Amino acid sequence: MNFQWKVLGGICFAIALSACSTTPDVATPSSDFMKINNGIMTSSYGKTVYTFDKDQPASGVSECVMTCATNWPPVYVEPGIKVSGDFNFITRKDGQKQLTYKGKPLYFYAKDSKPGDQLGENVNNVWHVVKP
Repeated sequence: MNFQWKVLGGICFAIALSACSTTPDVATPSSDFMKINNGIMTSSYGKTVYTFDKDQPASGVSECVMTCATNWPPVYVEPGIKVSGDFNFITRKDGQKQLTYKGKPLYFYAKDSKPGDQLGENVNNVWHVVKP
């Protein structure tokens, strides 16, 4: 839970910085709070990002709820933020916005404790690191 607050804080900081610019009010996750490290998508803190095979691209629904979402925390988007390119978001049943990439909801893995950890890769043959 603490990590999600840090991500949220980073998103808020990026939004505040974008308000100082004369460019359009569009936050692009790939440059503001998602990074590519060694071919793997991570948060700006280096936390690896995953997709879930049971999620259907562009369905607008996350199949990872309850205990699943505890083990695989969703990558949340601050309400009101605009995304672009291959990024979008879905609204989860609890009303929170979850970031998507190419139509698939994005998640972290709770057991990844250090930046760059990829302990969730291929868990149960349905979880995969995002390799843009």
